[in-house]
Amino acid sequence: MLLPQTDLLLLRVKDRRKSRSIFSRTMKKPYRQSAKPRAARSRARGRADRKLCLIRIPGLPEIRKGEDLAKSIVAAARKAGLRFEAGDVLVVAQKIVSKAEGLVVSLGKVIPSAKAQALAAQLKKDPRAIELVLRESRRILRSDRVLITETHHGFVCANAGVDHSNVPGDDLVTLLPRDPDGSAEKLAARLCKITGKRIAVIITDTFGRPWRLGLTNVAIGASGLPVLLDLRGTRDRDGKPLTATVLAVADELGAAAGLLMGKAEGTPAVLIRGYRFKPASEKAARIVRPASEDLFR
Repeated sequence: MLLPQTDLLLLRVKDRRKSRSIFSRTMKKPYRQSAKPRAARSRARGRADRKLCLIRIPGLPEIRKGEDLAKSIVAAARKAGLRFEAGDVLVVAQKIVSKAEGLVVSLGKVIPSAKAQALAAQLKKDPRAIELVLRESRRILRSDRVLITETHHGFVCANAGVDHSNVPGDDLVTLLPRDPDGSAEKLAARLCKITGKRIAVIITDTFGRPWRLGLTNVAIGASGLPVLLDLRGTRDRDGKPLTATVLAVADELGAAAGLLMGKAEGTPAVLIRGYRFKPASEKAARIVRPASEDLFR
C-alpha cells in the first residue's frame, strides 16, 4: 500500500480528562510494506520471540553441613515439576552454599580482640560479630557508620559478608564461601552428573553500591558462562563505535534472580531459561575491579 507524502498518521488516545488526537510528523517518503527476504523476516521473528524465563525452585529444606546441594536442588525441582535443560543457568544464594560448606559460626565460641571491642563500642555492635568481620577482612576501608571492608577474596562489602539473616538460632552467623568460584564449579559438575545436562551456575550475595541506595544481588561465584560481555570494538544500532561498554552480565542475571528469592520466602535457588550464551570457564573474580582502578581503595 502506498500513502501520499502529505498523509499523516492519526492516533486516538484517551486520558483521564478527554480524548485527544496526536499527529505524527508528515512522512517525507512513501511508506511501503517491507520487502525483506523471507529468511530475514524469519530471523526478525526469532528475535522477537526470544523469552527470558526466571523460575523459582520451591521446597528446598534447611541446608546442613555436608549436604549434597545439587541433589537437594534437583529433588526440589523435580517435586515442583521442573526439569533442567542444557543451557539453563542456576542462580543460588550464597547462604545455602555457606551452610553446606559448614561456614556457620556460633558467636558464643568467638573471643573478641581489643580492636573488635573498640570498634563494637564505636558502632554499637556485638564485639563477637565484629571480631569475625576482622578475621574475614584483608583490611577495613570505612568504619564510621558501618564496617566496609575488603575481604580476602577481594570483595568490597559491608561486614565482610558476615551475616545472621536466614540462619536458625540467635547467635549463629554465616561466612562467605572460601572459594565461591570453586564452589560454583563443583556445583555445576555435580548437577551435570545428576541431570546429564550442562548447566551454568551463579552464586550471589547482596551488596550495597557506593553511589546508589539499596541492595542488589551480585555474582560472587560463577561457572559455565561468561561473567562479562565485552562490547568494545563493536557498533551500536546507529553505527557508532563502542569504546567502553563492558556489561556485567553475571551480576545482571543474579540481580534478576534476586527478585524471586526474597529475604523471607525461603527460595534460595532460581532457574533462568532462555539466556543465550557460549559456555565459558570464566570466574566471577574477574568482575572485581582492580584496586588500581578503584576510587575507594
